[in-house]
Amino acid sequence: MANSADSPEARPVRGFARILRLFRPSHQHSAFSATLLLMTAVMLSRVIGYVREAYIAYAFGAGPATDAYVAGFTIPDWLNYLVAGGTASITFVSIYTRFLAENREEEAQKTFSVIITVMTAVLGVGVLLAEFFTPQISRHLFPKFSAEQLELCVHLTRILLPAQIFFYVGGVVSAVLLSRRLFLFPAFSPLLYNAAIIMGGVLLSHRFGIASLAYGALAGSFLGPFLINAIGAARIGTGYSISFDVRNPAFREWVRLSIPLMLGVSLVTADDWILRYFASGAVGDITRLNYAKRLFAVPIAVLGQATSQASLPFFAKLFGEKRLREFGDTVNGSVYRIVATSLLATSFMMAAALPLIDLVYRRGHFRFSDSQETALYFFWFALSLCFWSAQGLYSRAFYAAGNTLVPMVASSLITVASIPIYSALFHKFSTMGLAMASDLGIVANTLALALLLHRRQLVRMNELRWAEIGKAGATSLVAGWLSYQVARVLLVNNSRIADLRALGLITVTWAGAVAAGLWLTRSSLVGDLRRRKPAAYPRVAEERAEELSKGIEP
Repeated sequence: MANSADSPEARPVRGFARILRLFRPSHQHSAFSATLLLMTAVMLSRVIGYVREAYIAYAFGAGPATDAYVAGFTIPDWLNYLVAGGTASITFVSIYTRFLAENREEEAQKTFSVIITVMTAVLGVGVLLAEFFTPQISRHLFPKFSAEQLELCVHLTRILLPAQIFFYVGGVVSAVLLSRRLFLFPAFSPLLYNAAIIMGGVLLSHRFGIASLAYGALAGSFLGPFLINAIGAARIGTGYSISFDVRNPAFREWVRLSIPLMLGVSLVTADDWILRYFASGAVGDITRLNYAKRLFAVPIAVLGQATSQASLPFFAKLFGEKRLREFGDTVNGSVYRIVATSLLATSFMMAAALPLIDLVYRRGHFRFSDSQETALYFFWFALSLCFWSAQGLYSRAFYAAGNTLVPMVASSLITVASIPIYSALFHKFSTMGLAMASDLGIVANTLALALLLHRRQLVRMNELRWAEIGKAGATSLVAGWLSYQVARVLLVNNSRIADLRALGLITVTWAGAVAAGLWLTRSSLVGDLRRRKPAAYPRVAEERAEELSKGIEP
């Protein structure tokens, strides 16, 4: 007899089918499923990113050539940030989502065409100018580079510059998909980008040396951010026609929202530029800082980036529907879960810094002494994980509310004020001081955004679940201290076996301490993370229950 749809034998199949449905290109996601998908994609992307960094460390080590390679991304990144604000998708999502909600599909398509046409033309001019003036700009950005390093940096920069056009157009196209709650193609585009860099190095390094990585990045920018998102947009019937209609009202709104992000300088982006500038004097320091920051970017991406990217369309929808109380509670609920989880992760990262870095990077030309220095930077970066994760949610709360000016002015002022701190700590503690300054800067940036949202009564800080965050913080301190004591006993000594043994015992110690701490404090964090709709909106829930008791229908 065949199993019924509700029989126990059918349930695993149904559950598996539900998981597979998340990976259908046409599946419209909820906030919960979008976050799960993006976290999965980010994890896969970071795995490939690790393979990329490990390959670079193996093939090129940490020396003048790798410093020049990392520095070669500075001008392209700066151009993308200046011309497109690095936020084409962020500002366009709110506008496009509003058009869809109001059934103004034709206006949405026209705005899409104008933004791509006009800004691609502007970016194209910017790329040509940057190609011409790359030697002069690089000489000012990296005055401590040798002549050979500077020449290599210029060469690599010129290869990477055209990629910014593909990043920009791909960002706008991905905004169309995100507005329709189609997250699959935007989620997996970074996989192709990272894979192309690796393939470029493997296939072309014998001929082009480290420039093979730049050629791979250029090819990856076309295949990943641009092509895969364009295919996704074509599947849902998104049309494009060349249009320079700069009088389009929605285009002007997009410009108004984007200009503050184009002209302002957020420490989230500028931090890498500042680190490269100060570290350019010592051979290998740019590379070691970059390796530490790239590994640190993994938990940031999983906890902060994936959550904030998935949340933006839903924040925009709540604000657009004037559901301001639910908007504030939704942001607070997301921040609480991310901050509490980040605090726990920080304690593990700090305790496991050396064996983790050594296991991930040491091979080929990357020596154990490089691992020791890189682990020190990673240790300090880890302190600020919860702030890096939370700032993405706070900034997107502002963007969803149609306000880009206030957060960018605040971030720009903090960035400018932070530069003397970077300089002072660099001169006092050398390169390690740069990691400390990075922590202080992002703390100030996050707190400023939170306070500004609170003052505008959009997201009230006093309604954040401080008690639960405190429980996670206390548990993190105990777990981190115990794990660090284990790490001190298990000395890492240039051995893979020692790395694995140390990581294993640190992990067991940390996991046991976290489990015990959350149980003893009666924390609700685990339950909140497991629920599709965590208990993040207590005030709204109470008010809704009161309405229902009075017979008020939705």
